[in-house]
Amino acid sequence: MRFLDFVLLLNALWFCAAFVQFSIAQGNTLKILVPREERGNPIAPTLSASVAFLGGINLPIGLLSLYCLLARPPFFQATDAQLALFLFFAACHFSQFVYNLPVLLRGGRVGVAYWPVLKGPMLRIFVIDATLFAANLIVALLLVS
Repeated sequence: MRFLDFVLLLNALWFCAAFVQFSIAQGNTLKILVPREERGNPIAPTLSASVAFLGGINLPIGLLSLYCLLARPPFFQATDAQLALFLFFAACHFSQFVYNLPVLLRGGRVGVAYWPVLKGPMLRIFVIDATLFAANLIVALLLVS
């Protein structure tokens, strides 16, 4: 399996997993984002329901990656198209990684605000998005060279 294919597979798995996490397992996501003592707050169900759109955003990105991997559409054969898509995938991962940096710099969970970036599921998300940002950027750089 070529590195390019491996990264496409990882993209598909990660973005589709994000769909499941945010759109199907909303209750689990609420447990990650909201401390136990605040889950009875009337706003908690609204927060839980509102994360579904995050899954909605991630699913098409995962499916696009899977489509490029499995179907090998003619447009994806062109190096320029591959470069554009891998830069797009890199930007997707980067945006999800970089928005955790201010939370991390604030110290993660502060009272009931924010989420713990450096432990549990958020650490995994933080590290995987950073790693996949780098992997997609490496593929893009290899395509340019």
